[in-house]
Amino acid sequence: MHQNRRPISCFLLCILLFFLWPVSPALSGQTKAAKEKYFQAEASYNNLLRSSKKKKYRSNWISCINKFKAVYQLDSAGPWAAAGLYMSGKLYADLFRYSGKASDKKEALDIFNRVINRFPKSAYRDKATSQIKSLSKIKSSKKVIRKKTKKKSSYIAERKFVSARSSYNDLLRNSKKKKYRSNWISCANKFKAVYTYDPTGPWAAAGLYMSGKLSSRLYKYSRKSADKKNAIETFEKVIHDFPKSRYREKAAKDLQRLSPKSAKKSTTIQDIIKKKERNTSQKTTVKKHYGHSTKGVATVEGLRYWSNPSYTRVVIDADKETSYSYNLLDKDRAKNKPQRLYVDLKKSRLGDNIKNLIPINDNLLKNARAGQFTDDSVRIVIDIKSFKNYKIFSLKNPFRIVIDVWGKSAGSNQYAKKSQQKSHADKISKGALAKQFALGVKRIVIDPGHGGRDYGAPGYLKGVHEKDVALQLARKLAEKIRTQLNCEVILTRRYDKFLTLEERTAIANTKNADLFISIHLNASRNRKAYGIETYFLNLATNDDEIRVAARENATSRKNISDLHTILSDLMQNAKIHESSRLAGFVQSSMCSDLKRKYSRIKNKGVKKAPFYVLLGAQMPAILIETSFISNPRECKRLVNKTYQDRVCNAIVKGIKRYIKETSPDSL
Repeated sequence: MHQNRRPISCFLLCILLFFLWPVSPALSGQTKAAKEKYFQAEASYNNLLRSSKKKKYRSNWISCINKFKAVYQLDSAGPWAAAGLYMSGKLYADLFRYSGKASDKKEALDIFNRVINRFPKSAYRDKATSQIKSLSKIKSSKKVIRKKTKKKSSYIAERKFVSARSSYNDLLRNSKKKKYRSNWISCANKFKAVYTYDPTGPWAAAGLYMSGKLSSRLYKYSRKSADKKNAIETFEKVIHDFPKSRYREKAAKDLQRLSPKSAKKSTTIQDIIKKKERNTSQKTTVKKHYGHSTKGVATVEGLRYWSNPSYTRVVIDADKETSYSYNLLDKDRAKNKPQRLYVDLKKSRLGDNIKNLIPINDNLLKNARAGQFTDDSVRIVIDIKSFKNYKIFSLKNPFRIVIDVWGKSAGSNQYAKKSQQKSHADKISKGALAKQFALGVKRIVIDPGHGGRDYGAPGYLKGVHEKDVALQLARKLAEKIRTQLNCEVILTRRYDKFLTLEERTAIANTKNADLFISIHLNASRNRKAYGIETYFLNLATNDDEIRVAARENATSRKNISDLHTILSDLMQNAKIHESSRLAGFVQSSMCSDLKRKYSRIKNKGVKKAPFYVLLGAQMPAILIETSFISNPRECKRLVNKTYQDRVCNAIVKGIKRYIKETSPDSL
């Protein structure tokens, strides 16, 4: 009897220790959560292996990989960390055997090496070593990827990045979310998924860099060495895997701040720039002087322009903000040089792919030239044929300098009449002048907000985005204006296409539009916010106007305040008054008409704000915030075709009232 009791008592003691150990204070909380996540990931892994259909789709593999990675990231020093990290590597190895992609093999090898270095005493170290040996024997498949597949992968990766960026912005704005580690890890995984989905695509470097940035920011809150290590490893990977990407330089800077020792082992910022300059020294000898003064140096990346016989807009693109000056030079007959307008960008250098000469050859300008003027400045010269006036201003996020040039004679009868009437403007009342300016409204440009990679505000309903609804409304509005007002209508975009804000205004100006109407949907963090409002270009006077302008301009509130000096110079004309009149008619018509059919229609009124998209518009221009896409009730209405029709009918009615009021004989 005594012989049987001892084994039983030992067995019971082992069971007791097994159940007591995980709930000890040192291993509760994160360890418990990591354990649960591991079993969930293992269940997904088993489902994947059992389903031949699921194995065909890369997204299923990546989803499963991210689940195992989340185990490691949640408790990187816990008992489940090595298992989670190893399994993510094993899945990459299995995926490589299906895809034949060298990037999958490389990712697997990187993870297995991390397991070996991080967990030298773990049983998974030997497993990782074994996996490395077996993977080394397999060569990457040389399958040719079709261009269509590449485009599709790039498009999906772009959408994943935009979604991750939206989550990142939400996290930064929400102080409560910042307190929970799981929110940081979830957001980092979304960015990492961009890289893992298309590791050689155009969004890979951005996704990988942002995942490292999140780990770096998380470290500031958590002070966990594991978060710091994760950030360092990610930044090092960006530096080594993407030598030609601009994110390499960003990663090097972040690595320098986070760990100077690691930065020394890796490539320093100076080394990156020197190497880049050595590669491009054949193109521009001046660039060799930038090795010691890279901090704050802007790169001029391109020149763009739009023109018609009476107006030209030129835009200078740079990768970061810098100071600039400009001057108008008279014609030099002795040297046979035309009149020239130049812009000097300080602390700047020319980009590698910029065209040094852009032929324009319209009625106003000959061409635009870019050159390295001094060691630390770039000069853009515009050769002028003839002009009446010009304006230069800068916009931010990204930084660009806009040059508007107007001609001596207008390109349409309407504008010729306006120029003739201008000399009498001082003797004519505002109302009479407004009537003259509204004569012959025959061409209207409608601008559907956002588009392409710019999704605009996310809707309350899943999958609804501002760019799509704005385009639907714009198309309907265009058709109704053509049939009801017999006007020519031009859309700035007819499909899901990205346009810069300054390009939209340039289209309206070069097409000699009589009215410019930009269609948008409002949004707020407060889901209860609702209503309709219409804007015209002016200085913002309250927080709500500044908030909307900052969101639509995709910039900061500080940048909005910086626009005040620009606007005070640009708004010295009668179009601001006309724009406010047009906004008033449209706003009144929308609210009164919709109230007859719908409950809770809130008239938020006519407002003024400095919108980039309205800057430099040469005609009455307004921006309509049709409803709040963030509000549950209004989001459901906005995707409804009947509501869209009624909104467009009301806008047409407002335009009609504006034309009739300012020029009764024109309708």
